[in-house]
Amino acid sequence: MGSATSKSPEMAQSQARDSEKASYTAQELSQSLADLRLSAPLSADGALTLSNIEAWEESVEKSPKLQLARTVLNHSNIRESLISRSARIADAHVFNNELDFKTTPITNQKSSGRCWLFATTNVLRYNIMKKLNLSDFQLSQSYLFFWDKLNKSNYYLELSIQHADLPVDDRLVYYLSDELISDGGQWDMVVNLLETYGVVPQPVYPESLHSSLSSPINTLLKTKLREHALILRDLSASLRANSALSEEAILKTLRSKKEELLKEVYIVMSATLGVPPKPDDKFTWDFYDKDGKPGSWTGSAREFYKAFAYDKYSPSDSFSLINDPRNPYGKLYTVDKLGNLWGGRPVLYVNTEIENLKQAVVKQIKAGQPVFFGCDVGQFSDRQLGIMDTALFEYEATFDIKFGLTKADRLRTNESSMTHAMVISGVHLDASGRPVRYKVENSWGDAVGNKGYFVMSDAWFEQFVYQVVIPKALAPKDLVKVYEDGEKQVLAPWDPMGSLA
Repeated sequence: MGSATSKSPEMAQSQARDSEKASYTAQELSQSLADLRLSAPLSADGALTLSNIEAWEESVEKSPKLQLARTVLNHSNIRESLISRSARIADAHVFNNELDFKTTPITNQKSSGRCWLFATTNVLRYNIMKKLNLSDFQLSQSYLFFWDKLNKSNYYLELSIQHADLPVDDRLVYYLSDELISDGGQWDMVVNLLETYGVVPQPVYPESLHSSLSSPINTLLKTKLREHALILRDLSASLRANSALSEEAILKTLRSKKEELLKEVYIVMSATLGVPPKPDDKFTWDFYDKDGKPGSWTGSAREFYKAFAYDKYSPSDSFSLINDPRNPYGKLYTVDKLGNLWGGRPVLYVNTEIENLKQAVVKQIKAGQPVFFGCDVGQFSDRQLGIMDTALFEYEATFDIKFGLTKADRLRTNESSMTHAMVISGVHLDASGRPVRYKVENSWGDAVGNKGYFVMSDAWFEQFVYQVVIPKALAPKDLVKVYEDGEKQVLAPWDPMGSLA
């Protein structure tokens, strides 16, 4: 396990390089440049010329392998043609450590970005199904989706009030108006929803067309919310032009107007998604258990959450470990302006070495706890095979290229970020106890992967897993201390760690 105050390897390497460069004399630097042995450019002014093409063609003509690649790949999908046979063999859907209880059915978020809500409800249903002896069960993902979307709308308008003094083309204002009500989210944001609104079984608040196909309502709501933001900005300017008004009176007036505007958002959402039960409203849910015995439960969403959704490890007592090698390890991070419930629990991450994330997974699986994690699912993965492996495609051998970006480089250059949340429900360990591959429960239906399950190689985990959520009771004490001390570093709103899975 890494020290709570250690630096990332990339940071240490960068500092070493800077020190080495500083020690160069002018003569050493001149000699280094001479040793590069770069030929003169074919284009003196930097424009692409036919001379470049001719030189490159001459190189390709000398390579039978590249000639073969041209013959085959101009009419073949490279993601299908270049799948590695050895990777497919190595990535077997076999695991020697799995949860002792399998949930069904495999869920499907369809044409929406609700993976984080599906991952959360897939974690919570383990306890619910065990306690109620169920063979088939889903929590209502759209229930949490409704309350999240409505709260994000409020959050955006509160930020619009807060920053009404900034120009409309200010970077912050412009950024906030881009993905203002994304379907995605983070662990602390879902904890806000769970603690405030609870959960309900899916039959109590079932899917609608637009919970499964969110783009049309997102487009409509964004248009209205941007309009609302401008109305609030104009109102703020006119109120502040009156020097007789106090800041308290101005804020009250703006919030009153905001609530009037939010009514339009609620009307659209309740019409397209349905009116959800309030968190303290009583409902009755009738069901069959796995033995065919009928059952019934009456209570509220909050009561259902507290009664069934967790046992030893409460979501509110769990936190996020991240692996972000751009920044020092053993530190607590947050992202400015990121959230869903105004005044709610902030998004917090403890940055640590990737080995600690791996061990967090292994420890939870051995403790019988499914693992919520965030990753960049589109990288070196195949949806139909259900494989995530850095060795999955033979790109380097085929094209005579090398991939040189580090994990930190990918974050710095917008090449990678957290794009998807899923659940780890098993891990295969070698003879020394080190992870080889992981069993992943996705939310893309059972027609992909191995009946909805994916396999993730350990090498892929290292490069493209950014977040693992762990209960405090199972986490290393030094990392729990970092989390509880609360001395957080604030990342910019547009930092890749602010991406929503």
